[in-house]
Amino acid sequence: MDSVLAIVLAGGAGERLLPLTRRTAKPAVPFGGTYRIIDFTLSNCLNSGIRRIFVLPQYKSLDLIRHLREGWYIFSGELGEFLEPIPPMQRVHHDWYLGTADSVYQNLESIEVEDPRETLILGGDQIYKMDYHAMLDWHHKYNADVTIATLPVTPDEAPRFGVAEIDENYRVVGFEEKPQHGHPTRSIFDAEMISVSMGNYIFDTRVLHDCLRADADDPASSHDFGKDVLPKLLRSRRVIAYDFRDLNDKSRPYWRDVGTIDAYYEANMDLVSVVPEFNLYDSKWPIRTRLVQAPPAKFVFAQEGRRMGVALDSIVSSGVIVSGGRVVRSILSPGVRINSYCEIDSSILLNNVHVGRYSRIQRAIIDTDVVLPEGTIIGENPAADRARGYHVTDSGIVVVSR
Repeated sequence: MDSVLAIVLAGGAGERLLPLTRRTAKPAVPFGGTYRIIDFTLSNCLNSGIRRIFVLPQYKSLDLIRHLREGWYIFSGELGEFLEPIPPMQRVHHDWYLGTADSVYQNLESIEVEDPRETLILGGDQIYKMDYHAMLDWHHKYNADVTIATLPVTPDEAPRFGVAEIDENYRVVGFEEKPQHGHPTRSIFDAEMISVSMGNYIFDTRVLHDCLRADADDPASSHDFGKDVLPKLLRSRRVIAYDFRDLNDKSRPYWRDVGTIDAYYEANMDLVSVVPEFNLYDSKWPIRTRLVQAPPAKFVFAQEGRRMGVALDSIVSSGVIVSGGRVVRSILSPGVRINSYCEIDSSILLNNVHVGRYSRIQRAIIDTDVVLPEGTIIGENPAADRARGYHVTDSGIVVVSR
């Protein structure tokens, strides 16, 4: 994989994930107790043997950059390895990144310095396991100029994605971003499904240079890979589809775009099932992160009745103290403190949340550093939660932020 340079797009504002993204970039939002969302893409790179990585942050990037510095500076410069965040530098114009394609275009100079044969473009805000080396082998096997990683979805889900029309030789002959009309062509890989783009691409670097410069010169372009760049390439270049091969070792492929509060909540809840849909414990494909220096989790009080420190069907991170409270089917991030007589059910508590005595919380996300006073009740009455200023989704998930 020495010929490959990976570029992880981490500049999205994450507006649909508010209020969790009010103070941090979407890829830096905590996930699964100890991880950040971007850790899954970066772990895929590391496990695939890719050790030259640019990360392109933009909005509220300080927390993300610190996470990369403290958890991901494991590469050897002497061996030509690196993980380098590159914020917007106004090299070619005076704007921030105008779209996914423009973010890469503004960094063509950095790409040229590395001189990769292929450039791998990845989103930094998805939860999945994927071997990019296998995708590169497919790219070479079918002599592609561009390879698009595709995912099978049901016809009802297809309008949420970029839909690819693929011929019998796996060549992409049509591509439309979020089509809202007609009936998309069924997948060549699965006749019951529709093939949609995962937002992961391999470009021959010379092709990438040419198409990004052409896109930059187009005043009508929104400078997005899915909307603008890829549809224009279909006639002039050999664009091949690669069907997603899940390494999660489950009956159904696992891929989650955690771009909304409900999607984020459900993906976290996937982890606390008795048989989790997403396997964090696979030593063959480890997920790396920045480990917090904290003591082990602690459970105190084991008296009869309600005062018992216990967590069932839950993920409990380092530094957590469950002091006489009961936690069920929840995720407790590092530094969380649950006090006596509390009941926490089907909830996600992010770093350093402090829950006062006699509180009841269900189907909620409590943001980093929130302190809940004694007797707090969340998730039982949506109208009351909204009246307190909490964010409540249509499905009833309550988000409490600082």
